[in-house]
Amino acid sequence: MTEKRHLLSILVDNEPGVLSRIVGLFSGRGYNIESLCVAETMDPAISRITMTTRGNPMIIEQIKKQLNKLVNVLKVFDLTGQEYVQREMVLIKVTAVQQHRAEILRITDIFRGQVVDVGQDHFTIKITGDNEKISAILSLLRPFGIREIARTGSIALFREKK
Repeated sequence: MTEKRHLLSILVDNEPGVLSRIVGLFSGRGYNIESLCVAETMDPAISRITMTTRGNPMIIEQIKKQLNKLVNVLKVFDLTGQEYVQREMVLIKVTAVQQHRAEILRITDIFRGQVVDVGQDHFTIKITGDNEKISAILSLLRPFGIREIARTGSIALFREKK
């Protein structure tokens, strides 16, 4: 069975130690978390954990069962294969020598990005979008010299039926 990327959305009690127990479950069983984003929902007593991991269907099913056994886990959703809206934000610090500045700004504009910091020889660019968009701009900016990247990890919600 081939490993596939899965996007999990987990509703949990907003209490100290909950995230630690979830991460411990993953590390204790040798599962990797590729990205992780946690924030309070509209209800301050509940947080949403959005994480990406890889595994075959049997492993993902095992992960979901183990998560559901944890006391503070309210619901586990596997968004993979469902209709959902997903975004990630990335800050990219790219070398911007004088002769390349205009081209870097053009690429940023095409991707609806925003320059959030300017230095003598660099730009810091903010981009939001899905994984494909982030990967595309990174590949276009790589030849200029990417100095640093900070990524939020994926956040996602199910699409409403129309």
